[in-house]
Amino acid sequence: MPKRFAELSTPLVADACVRLGVPLRAAPAGILPVLPGRRLAGRALPVRHYGSVDVFLEAFAEHAAPGDVLVIDNEGRRDEACIGDLAVLEAAAAGVAGVVVWGLHRDTPDLVSIGLPVFSYGSYAPGPVRLDPRGPEALSTALFGEHTVGPDDVVFADDDGVVFVARADLDEVLGTAESLFRTERNQAERIRAGETLRDQTRFAEYLERRALDPEYSFRRHLREVGGAIEE
Repeated sequence: MPKRFAELSTPLVADACVRLGVPLRAAPAGILPVLPGRRLAGRALPVRHYGSVDVFLEAFAEHAAPGDVLVIDNEGRRDEACIGDLAVLEAAAAGVAGVVVWGLHRDTPDLVSIGLPVFSYGSYAPGPVRLDPRGPEALSTALFGEHTVGPDDVVFADDDGVVFVARADLDEVLGTAESLFRTERNQAERIRAGETLRDQTRFAEYLERRALDPEYSFRRHLREVGGAIEE
């Protein structure tokens, strides 16, 4: 896991993308870690699943580097699980840091025992009963919802979801996320010490200015006074 993500979260990474105007590419809502509390960050290792695990094995053999995150495009299907214990064990043996699936998993107790972070949309007993023709993008890109993910992307995952960031934007996004983290922690400490968030953000002043200018947004106000509640 990139060390800079250790104290951050996917909400902070997402907020940083919005603050910077970087494309916000989040996995569709509902993705969760098989084992709560697991966190994951690493270069994307994309694969498209066509009904057989051979595409995973080929990715491990030909494209994987230590610390990569296997990103599986199974089209968000709810009629089959596309990964289970043996494929996850093989991922760990290949040095892969974890797995994120646009689809379902199975063998849940075994995945918990293995301990490799796996994020999916739920468990389902049946595996694939199809074998579709393999497309040319099988090992070059993966679709995840409306987003295309490739090896030039970095994956961040935790209990709140999964976010993809282009490596070209990584330093700027993480730097902004770190700044937001410091601001939010300071705000939280001040609330605990008795200074309300309304006082910190000069909320009464915001209401007065909005009364004069209905287009004056709270988001604009926060940027002017230095708050970091929303983006």
